[in-house]
Amino acid sequence: MLRKLIVVGIFVGFGEYSAVAALADVAKHFGHVTSTASVASVVGLSGSVLGIGLAIFRLSSLGALPLTALADRWGRRRTLHLTVVVGLICTVVAAASPGYWYFVLCFALGRPFLSAALSLLQVIAVEVSSAAQRIRALAFVAAGSGAGAGLAVVLHGVVRGGENFRWLFALAILPLVLTPRVVRGLPQQPVTSELRLGRVPRDHHRTLLLVAVLTGLVAAISGTANGFIFVYGESLLHIRPSHLVVIVAMSGGTGVLGLFASHFIAKQWGRRLTVVAAVSGTALAASLAYSGGYVRFVVGYLCGVAMGGLLTPALNALGVELFPQAVRATAAGWIVVATVIGATAGLVLFGSLVDGNHAVAAVAFRHAALWTFLPVAPLSLISFLLPESSTRELV
Repeated sequence: MLRKLIVVGIFVGFGEYSAVAALADVAKHFGHVTSTASVASVVGLSGSVLGIGLAIFRLSSLGALPLTALADRWGRRRTLHLTVVVGLICTVVAAASPGYWYFVLCFALGRPFLSAALSLLQVIAVEVSSAAQRIRALAFVAAGSGAGAGLAVVLHGVVRGGENFRWLFALAILPLVLTPRVVRGLPQQPVTSELRLGRVPRDHHRTLLLVAVLTGLVAAISGTANGFIFVYGESLLHIRPSHLVVIVAMSGGTGVLGLFASHFIAKQWGRRLTVVAAVSGTALAASLAYSGGYVRFVVGYLCGVAMGGLLTPALNALGVELFPQAVRATAAGWIVVATVIGATAGLVLFGSLVDGNHAVAAVAFRHAALWTFLPVAPLSLISFLLPESSTRELV
């Protein structure tokens, strides 16, 4: 069962992250690169245009709420199958993009389905695991999603050419074909919920609000940092795609270390402490990656992936374990909405700070990172307003 969830996680991670992995090439292909020092001249498109495009990806994930909530009515497997297939179809269609905004549209259409699929994988992982094994199951699902994202970056670096991003998107047809076979055998678990689609009972409103705010704060850091990272590395630091492949391969090791650390710390000291430590580490690592220079980029990126591994299982556990089965998928959908809002705010702020800074492009990115990431980290302390869920029995 867990193996199937990991494989589907790889499919979803590849579909979601391929747009970010190829963003630098997309910007150069559809933009206009010159020899001046401005961001638009170096990258091909302005920071605001890139930020708006990434924000549209994130905003489109608002559609994940009704899609995820359907799992409380249709059952887990049926809804998961639908969301993965439609999301990957949109990724394949993006291979034929005639312009930047068509590319944005394709991924905007597919993003809510893939976001819903990832949320459902987390819900299923919790529901099929014992209390002692939940964080382990969530860590493996996160590892699968991370492996899919890493695979997208590696293939982008290996398949070179003027329009190599088209081949990368077209490769999504392989997981698309395999999805029906992989999801077969996963639990259906139909729930006859009498609540309206998207509604959560009043006695869970405070918990959902706190989890949503916490998740949104995390997304403002991680979503923004991940969205611009390869544009920054390729276009401003001029790191070769082949070198990025090696860096991403190395990050697989640091990500696994983070997941192991999350499994240990979240069980020994609780989900909340793990989240606070990981959010602070993520903010520092992201700021370091954007601070300038090859070595700082590599160290910051590797540490950021490790912090992501530390954060993801603990945060996902808080978002799933605190709600009853009848509304668990619906609550997961609302958490996706919070992620969208936080990431969108972060992307728009970051892009605006980059364009509003009249220094050279690398310095503009550095200042934007400091003002976007560091002020958000202390706010993660609100996690201590939530009950600890590490020993909580599911209902």
